[in-house]
Amino acid sequence: MKAWIRHLLWLAPTVLGAQQGSAPDTVRLAPVVVTATRLPASADAVPAAVTVLTGAELEARGITTVADALRDVPGAAIVQTGSFGGQTSLFLRGGDSKYVKVLVDGVPVNQPGGSYDFANLTTDNVDRIEVLRGPASVLYGSDAVTGVVQIFTRRGNGPQNAEMSVRGGTYGTLDWQADVAGDRGPVAYSFGLSQFTSDGTYAFNSQDRNTVASGLLRLAPDARTDGTLTVRYDDNAYHFPTNGAGVPTDHNQYTYGNGPTVGLDLSRRFTPRVEGRLLLAANWADGGSDNQPDSSADSTLYHSLDQFRRTSADLRANVRAGAHTVVTVGAAAELEHDRSSNVCRTSFGDCTTPPVDTSRWNEGFYTQVVSDVGGRWSLVGGARLEDNQRFGSFATGRGGVVLRLFQGTRVRATAGNSFREPTFYENFTTGYSVGNPDLRPEHSRAWEVGLEQCVGTSVVLSATWFDQRFTDLIDYNPAPATFGAPNYENIAGATARGLEVVAQLAPARAVSLSGSYAYLHTQVTSIGFDSTAGAEFVLGRPLIRRPAHAARIDAAYRFARRGSVSVAATYVGSRDDQDFSTYPALPVVLPAYTRVDLAAEGDIIAPHGTSPGLAATIRIQNVTNAAYEEVQGFPAPRRTVLVGARLRFSY
Repeated sequence: MKAWIRHLLWLAPTVLGAQQGSAPDTVRLAPVVVTATRLPASADAVPAAVTVLTGAELEARGITTVADALRDVPGAAIVQTGSFGGQTSLFLRGGDSKYVKVLVDGVPVNQPGGSYDFANLTTDNVDRIEVLRGPASVLYGSDAVTGVVQIFTRRGNGPQNAEMSVRGGTYGTLDWQADVAGDRGPVAYSFGLSQFTSDGTYAFNSQDRNTVASGLLRLAPDARTDGTLTVRYDDNAYHFPTNGAGVPTDHNQYTYGNGPTVGLDLSRRFTPRVEGRLLLAANWADGGSDNQPDSSADSTLYHSLDQFRRTSADLRANVRAGAHTVVTVGAAAELEHDRSSNVCRTSFGDCTTPPVDTSRWNEGFYTQVVSDVGGRWSLVGGARLEDNQRFGSFATGRGGVVLRLFQGTRVRATAGNSFREPTFYENFTTGYSVGNPDLRPEHSRAWEVGLEQCVGTSVVLSATWFDQRFTDLIDYNPAPATFGAPNYENIAGATARGLEVVAQLAPARAVSLSGSYAYLHTQVTSIGFDSTAGAEFVLGRPLIRRPAHAARIDAAYRFARRGSVSVAATYVGSRDDQDFSTYPALPVVLPAYTRVDLAAEGDIIAPHGTSPGLAATIRIQNVTNAAYEEVQGFPAPRRTVLVGARLRFSY
């Protein structure tokens, strides 16, 4: 129960209470977050909004994908194209799906330019997920425009243990997972292997397969030195019968992807006041799509391959300038490389375009100051100068303050700017579209103000108002003025502002409740090249696929050391979209929907010492069998029942 409350009560203003000598539960249960400042910090000392999702909680709720976990985050809109494995995007606080930096143990896994598909990112072997909302380019460079999602692998601290689980159910779904973790003196480790397979929701060509291996090895030879190596490898294939409008037409097309993510994080405390850290990171992703002719009468052939390579080094020093102030100075360098090709043939002839093989450098220099002024104030400020091989230099800054008015009340405010570099496609594509190597980065200015109130030790209420302005948005021009001129230009603009309200309650040791509501208003302020009614950027209209209203209620009950049951109800309001079954696309409004999920687990044999324990699990997604679409033309899965068992033991 305490771990669950620790996740929910991160907003509790506890530092002042600790200094005044009181020791309510909220003091002991306030979590430590890293993503907001890249320093371990009490959540109540951070001026930005952060949500922490623990791996233990997600396991108890039967959640195995990060996308489903993020549905619990205020201001996060998850959009998936239909069946399991379909393209899955995150729109955070109304920003573009390319505006969220995704990190695995500090290693960026976005494609250069911000694109990321959450369809195959799993929660196995995960210690926790931290979601930072707001601009964060000062610490993380490009893509951290509306926030950062960071996944932390289990550290393996504690007794050596192992876990194996298997589930099966609706749509021919089968998933299994095996993990081991523990420590031996200065060495800690965790390793996991999992696989998910499903026949999918369509009648044909709808299979999905995803295999993931992950591991962490930490060595601390002395009290001042440690190094952590993390590795994650995924291999996936998603078969889909639909065209771009969601109509099932093809019997053998599929997408595929595989590749490793590797991070080496080294730390050395040279003196009590000076710490040095070096992060070496690499993410290699090979993927593409394949569509062979369906029959001898079918002349369509398409095969593509994209190979993205991101390797980086980040060196920083954390210097304690007094008892309550830490100054960080850092430098980062990254090499991005893209090699892509395609073979294309239709009834109209050959449509193959020339291959792309190019790279670019990013270099960044940043500084940050974190200070706790007299216990009542916390200040965070920083700046970064980014130098990109293609668009040149760009400066970002961020500042924030936390004011603890009195016991149980916290006011916070933060403001800053951030940027997204162009994708390789926008810079360098050839053939039917021409890239523009002179594009400027998309960028934003944002601010937010939050108020949080703790009532006793069991209730936390919070409200956050945010305001963002996006400029220099890159849009596609289907008809440039000069033949052969670039098709991509910085032209569009938009705003996104809204309110996030959260209530968290723990009325009894075995019960926890939480609810959230998010209001979002987006508006296009500068139109793009497309002037049709179904254009993406229509002056005065909302941005597509962002709901104006969203709400969620979670309730959980834990039986005394024997299991738990939880229920979650998610409401997503109506939102604008585009219907691609016609050309040009027509604007549509997707209706609101409510999805209810239920999960339970219970011990059949309770673990005791080295004796194994066996638990039964069940998860029912979309309990009410609601029919809805997150993307026009792509129905979401209906009621899905997964039943399984979990075996745990120590050794």
